[in-house]
Amino acid sequence: MVDYSLFGKRLCGGSGIEELMDDLGHALATGGPDTKMLGGGQPGSIPEMNAIWRERLQEILDEPGAMEKVLCNYDPPRGNPKFLSSVAQMFREKFGWNITEKNLAITPGGQSAFFFIFNALAGRFEDGRRKKILLPLVPEYIGYANQSVGADFFKAYKPKIEKLGDHQFKYRVDFDALEVTEEISAICVSRPTNPSGNVLTDNEMAKLAKLAKDNGVPLIIDNAYGAPFPNIFFADANPLFDDNTILTLSLSKIGLPGTRTGIVIAPEEIASAIASMSAIVDLANNNVGQAIMEPLVRSGKILELSNEVVRPFYLEKSKQAQGWVSEFFEDTLPYRYHVSEGALFLWMWFEDMPITARELYERLKARNVLVVPGNYFFFGLGDDEWRHRRECIRVTYTMDEGTVRDGIRIIAEEVKKAYAEKD
Repeated sequence: MVDYSLFGKRLCGGSGIEELMDDLGHALATGGPDTKMLGGGQPGSIPEMNAIWRERLQEILDEPGAMEKVLCNYDPPRGNPKFLSSVAQMFREKFGWNITEKNLAITPGGQSAFFFIFNALAGRFEDGRRKKILLPLVPEYIGYANQSVGADFFKAYKPKIEKLGDHQFKYRVDFDALEVTEEISAICVSRPTNPSGNVLTDNEMAKLAKLAKDNGVPLIIDNAYGAPFPNIFFADANPLFDDNTILTLSLSKIGLPGTRTGIVIAPEEIASAIASMSAIVDLANNNVGQAIMEPLVRSGKILELSNEVVRPFYLEKSKQAQGWVSEFFEDTLPYRYHVSEGALFLWMWFEDMPITARELYERLKARNVLVVPGNYFFFGLGDDEWRHRRECIRVTYTMDEGTVRDGIRIIAEEVKKAYAEKD
């Protein structure tokens, strides 16, 4: 039997994100036609975007020497210089951000970016101190939970829950409870939030930015779904960046998850540190995504595609899913779903359900419907046995209409059965 180090035990012993991706991979690889894959973060297949990718790949093939540069050369650890220049130029010209290539670093996907950032800023220090990442509200992204090379890495706060109408609700940051102590090294939020589709308001973000700056710690914003690209934003909100912000973006949700390309915009010192970590861990980054996207960034076409193709596609998907929830869930059931303000998910809450979300997950899996039980998203709360964390599931609505509709119908049937067991 292998004797793993403490670091090895953290990364080798299973996790929520591993279970999620394992279910996703097996469902896509071996699942039959009846499998309803509503559990992963797989972006939808958008024909207009796929046509753009084909066009760009053909242009690379047709340009003398371009394919060889993309496939046969290493880029610098920070990223492709031409791509970095185009990204910096776009944000300067379109948004007035005071950044250069020195504020940028490319990573092999957003997941790797957060592994680098979290472990650079938090954990055990030379003087024996331990620092943590503060999550102003949970649920938060499942992929953060096991990122640390040491244990006890996050300090999270429960949100305020605002019930809206008969069947919706919204999470809000509880600023009265929020406290930045000496053990906190950074504040982190995703916007839109995976899993809930919550978009923190501009006012909430301004308060968090001030709180971070007043306490001398950076504000980390996970912008994988956000503005200005891929702009899967349904709320009235604006992108945020200043000299105390670490902003991460990704090419995955605009339609290039297979290229594993993350973008970090940060103070120069942080961006340089991430480039150093990339050199050690990855040697160099994936060239393909940067090569495909560079002219689209340079021309600003990426913003047009995000606004006119990607955002409308997912907004329609969200509206359809909400309509099917209304169709299949009886009004007498005490169900609620988070107001859909962005990202790719409906976050459903079954208050006082007699079974746990994990048990519901198993029952749905037996009927070939894959979702994600909500308990994985409530890390950093310590031993708090908050019942709400066992009453939620995440449902992805990016698959084809028939799959999502049938999946929601089956979820409604199983939830109805679960509540019936209470009687």
